[in-house]
Amino acid sequence: MIYNYLMIRFGELSTKGKNKKDFIRQLSRNISSVLKDFPNTQIETKYDHIYVKLNDENYEDILKTLQEVSGIHSISLVLRTDDDIENIKAKSLEIISSNEGKTFKVYAKRANTSLKVDVHNPDILLTIEIRNEGAYIFTKTFKGAGGYPLGCGGKIMHMLSGGIDSPVAAYLLMKRGISIECIHYASPPYTNIGVIDKLKDLLRKLNKYQASIRLNIVPFTRLQEEIYAHCDESYAITIMRRMMYRLASEVAKRRNCKAISNGESVGQVASQTLESMYTINEVTNMPVIRPVVCLDKEEIINIARRIDTFEISIRPYEDCCTIFAPKNPKTRPSLEKSKELENSFDYETLIKDALNNIEVIHISRDDQDLF
Repeated sequence: MIYNYLMIRFGELSTKGKNKKDFIRQLSRNISSVLKDFPNTQIETKYDHIYVKLNDENYEDILKTLQEVSGIHSISLVLRTDDDIENIKAKSLEIISSNEGKTFKVYAKRANTSLKVDVHNPDILLTIEIRNEGAYIFTKTFKGAGGYPLGCGGKIMHMLSGGIDSPVAAYLLMKRGISIECIHYASPPYTNIGVIDKLKDLLRKLNKYQASIRLNIVPFTRLQEEIYAHCDESYAITIMRRMMYRLASEVAKRRNCKAISNGESVGQVASQTLESMYTINEVTNMPVIRPVVCLDKEEIINIARRIDTFEISIRPYEDCCTIFAPKNPKTRPSLEKSKELENSFDYETLIKDALNNIEVIHISRDDQDLF
């Protein structure tokens, strides 16, 4: 093979100021983690690029892996060679001869100066970048995931239901450099044990972007039973979601998360109107991030298919919100009425009991579930 390196560009990181080096350092660590199955590769971290020396490893497999890493804007398959002009000419001819096409353009760049050829619409764009360590020659560049390196944006407590929307929201958070920890509300015997297996399979898909994800399973049965025993059916979802937000906020604080998040999208269901969000959100002063809030269902499904979570999400195992959904939910619930209803039973004791009986599962990239 002619090529011996992959050149990785940072995209949005190039706009960072004095803390750019911290983002690059985190990205380098993330790249090292995902390339552990390619032991011959070597990583070189520079201020403007990260280079992966292939050492005869299969570049197609490495490229496919790196394209899922957030923080990478693009990747070029390059030849690093001596910067002697005759050597560059010889290697450039070799590379351009290996490409199909009848027209070409050469783009040349030095570290401190720029040399450009203005030729329009070439079949082949041969790029030569000359740096201190040598010349890089290439014709192929591949798109990366974009965003920020995972871990640069802190950690969030993500409400994972098992439906289509919440795994997509989790992916979008990770793409922005935010590490996730998940919380799920289980209501046995009303919900099937298959829901937990479904969640595990979803998180294994998301392990592609975050190597290990903690899942906090909160027992929610007693709270739900009390809600339906003491509250108007039309307000059941509103009160239920208020309890979920209280629980998520408390678990987030205990786990040093700076916000909570979910897969809510405006107007999709009764609890996701602006009026409902206002009433539900009132129970917490912690930031609530909703990554898919302005996406329509088709857009969300397209992302779910791309990250391979869609077929898992549509398995016929319903979560507690679906099973206990009222026939005529309130789309504009009153905050005062909500408070009046939930004060008719001792929800604080039930919340404490639920928090004391959380089950924790760690889903890891190596396919080991740790309890």
